[in-house]
Amino acid sequence: MGIIEEEIVHWWKDDKGESHRNALRLERDNATEVNGFPRDGIITVRIMNTAAQQAIKLSPDEALRMSTQLLSVAKELLNQKRSLWQAHNE
Repeated sequence: MGIIEEEIVHWWKDDKGESHRNALRLERDNATEVNGFPRDGIITVRIMNTAAQQAIKLSPDEALRMSTQLLSVAKELLNQKRSLWQAHNE
């Protein structure tokens, strides 16, 4: 088990009114040395809900590529919302 860096928890209710929990967790395992050679650390993205959990392990390069894409999409969506507010206020 790695070090937990961040966890985003989302509570929601189903059609019956019962509460359920989803969580997105970011974990890391530090870089190590194996047989005298440095090895990358590992970033684990874990998705958990009340019934199960799934995880994907990423290299630092893969995680950086994914985070760059997430940042780009998030900025674009925020700018779209700003444009909608500006049009709404005019």
